Amino acid sequence: MSTFNSFDLGRHWHQLTEPFQPDYTRREAERVRVMDAYSAPQRHYHTLQHLHNLLDKVADFPLQDAAVVELAIWYHDVVYNALGSDNEAKSAEWALAFLQQTTLEPARQARVADFIRRSQDHTQPQPPGDADLLLFLDADLSILGAPEAAYWDYARQVRREYQLVPDLLYRPGRRKVLARLLDAPVLYHTPALRAELDAPARRNLQAELAAWERGGLPH
Repeated sequence: MSTFNSFDLGRHWHQLTEPFQPDYTRREAERVRVMDAYSAPQRHYHTLQHLHNLLDKVADFPLQDAAVVELAIWYHDVVYNALGSDNEAKSAEWALAFLQQTTLEPARQARVADFIRRSQDHTQPQPPGDADLLLFLDADLSILGAPEAAYWDYARQVRREYQLVPDLLYRPGRRKVLARLLDAPVLYHTPALRAELDAPARRNLQAELAAWERGGLPH
């Protein structure tokens, strides 16, 4: 994974949004709001680095509508409360609040919001022919198939985001999430990502599940 810098992300934001929001002041105000949200101190995994990694991942693939995919990435975790159950819905609302002030076509605005909402549960069936949506979802899960050390960093970062939850409560919830992912017949829909990531993702998930069954994450 490459390391982001805020200048690169800011430049990407303006290149992405200028075609449908020519007012620099409005674009810049929204950039600050969004990047500040990802920079909140209680975030440890759902950060600007995560945002950068997803933009990096999809850049390697042809996209039917790059603006929709990239906007969905920018906004998909803009609202993140570890104890909340409506983060994706609120993130979609935030995206629409900005996009409705632009010239982006309403149908494309709706697709951005739909992509974000669908990221709430990656184990649900998805439209098989929607390559952009499937790539977006696969990129969001790509950390699961990362090299072992990077995966454990991710697992510990997520645990830190739930630091107010004691292990007694966190352990069964996390085990349920891991088991549900392992039970999914398909983790990655994009053929190249499935070939690259499915086997290591399942190894990583099984290793973390075993760690929680033993009592906790390795330090």
